[in-house]
Amino acid sequence: MRIGWLLPFIAIGIAVLSTTDVRAADCPSWSPAQARQEMSALHDRLDGWNHAYRVDGQSPVDDAVYDQALQRLDHWRRCFPAQAPAELAHLADATGRVRAPVAQTGLAKLPDAVALAAWMHAHDEGDLWVQPKADGVAVTLLYLDGQLQQVTSRGDGQRGSDWTALALHIDAIPKHLPSAPARVVLQGELYWRLPGHVQANDGGANARSAVAGALARDTLDAKAAAQIGLFVWDWPSGPADMRARLAGLQAMGLADSVTYTHSVKTIDDVKRWREQWYRHVMPFAADGTVVRQGHRPPATTWQATPPTWAIAWKYPAASALAEVRAVTFTVGRSGRITPVLELVPVQLDDHRVQRVSVGSVARWRELDIRPGDQVEVVLAGLTIPRLQSVVWRTQQRVEVTPPDPGKHDPLSCWQVAPGCEQQFRARLLRLGGKQGLQLDGLGASTWQALIDAGLIHGLLDWMDLTPVQLAAAPGFGQARASTLAQTFASARQRSFARWLHALGMPASGSAELSDWATLSARSSDEWQAIDGIGPGRADRLVEFFSHPELRAQVVRLHAAGVQGF
Repeated sequence: MRIGWLLPFIAIGIAVLSTTDVRAADCPSWSPAQARQEMSALHDRLDGWNHAYRVDGQSPVDDAVYDQALQRLDHWRRCFPAQAPAELAHLADATGRVRAPVAQTGLAKLPDAVALAAWMHAHDEGDLWVQPKADGVAVTLLYLDGQLQQVTSRGDGQRGSDWTALALHIDAIPKHLPSAPARVVLQGELYWRLPGHVQANDGGANARSAVAGALARDTLDAKAAAQIGLFVWDWPSGPADMRARLAGLQAMGLADSVTYTHSVKTIDDVKRWREQWYRHVMPFAADGTVVRQGHRPPATTWQATPPTWAIAWKYPAASALAEVRAVTFTVGRSGRITPVLELVPVQLDDHRVQRVSVGSVARWRELDIRPGDQVEVVLAGLTIPRLQSVVWRTQQRVEVTPPDPGKHDPLSCWQVAPGCEQQFRARLLRLGGKQGLQLDGLGASTWQALIDAGLIHGLLDWMDLTPVQLAAAPGFGQARASTLAQTFASARQRSFARWLHALGMPASGSAELSDWATLSARSSDEWQAIDGIGPGRADRLVEFFSHPELRAQVVRLHAAGVQGF
């Protein structure tokens, strides 16, 4: 959780998911001085985020990233206990702390369906129930003779903040329960209303921090209060049987509890509801599903630790905190340099993310990303990893030198040469690919194998390779060599226009692509006279057709009898 008075419970949850001992192999290879420096920096960043939520009502980072950062600090503490900073300061609540009528237990979390199926098998499979895991702030409500008496935050599970005065302004919290027993204790989630919300598309939408921030401030304004909803997920003081509890909740006007609680017997039942709540409209954000045993111990015995009779299975994270292992640079056919972050692998949905593009050298310089930095990664369109932000920077900055942009442009690197390896390979890929000559069976690995074998030094060296030469290359047998030689020979039959596109000719508008002699003789003014070609593109076309390296390729194509050259 994100704000100070919720931190004790997070610590409990983290402890459940981790062992008391940390293997040295799992710890950073830091000196004591660096460990102290790095932990202090992360501690201060978390403290700043807490202040933003509590005082300013802002959400500087995604909820999932905050939780992961908190876990990261806890892990480092156990790696370097002697260098660990002080515990994060809890943000004091002006109204003090009160004992909850029933302990908030929290939930342990299982990693996948296999683990959940095993958990279900170990419990009463005829008395299991599934609910969405609403992503908000846990609360305990006490009613006497149907009247609201006390509202308590989760706090440390036993004691929490007194939210009774705040609750009076929240219409979603009933002030009176019809048909209620003399004493009713309810536990549930205060959530941020999100009409039309689809978890698979929208993620958590920082809904948890929105409601937590609103409740943490000194006053709750009417607009914020109207945004807060209530989902009651348990009636600790209710009947022992789940069906009887649901009937009682329905009678007391808490219909959502019935709508979002369903009997399940198999893991497939859980999966169906999990998918339903993940991919269809819900009124609130949900970060997973909860499976409960209908019959559980009396509420008077509950402790502020995750119980054995309920478990959570969280949805895939919409964003992840990832450590940068290295910063590398790719150079494309046009000479564009793209920084790429090599990451300690993280899981996003069903994607294992190990690298992410920064986009441009200018953006990389602006963000100043170095090895050891921690970045937030999200899925763009649910498929492509995207760099969202730099969460915090390592205190020890490693020098990173990008390729010299002055050595790369659309007409550089026509041969294998130091510094040209990537751009030259990209030229070959374009030449043989779908936008080029459409040569079947030629991917990056094949081109690289031919380069490594010393058979290709210039862009068109492959045109003269024989089956015997190809068969002698490592990894090429007689059959593959024969097929590849035939593919290379077929390139001579490709049209003049296709060859020009394969060589990287700039877009030529509606120009008729007749032959090399005609096109290479055109001036900039003559190119501009053609529809769709402006001054800039005209100059690039003149430069393309007059470039010495390209003219050398043309001589070779003419000698090979390729049409138009």
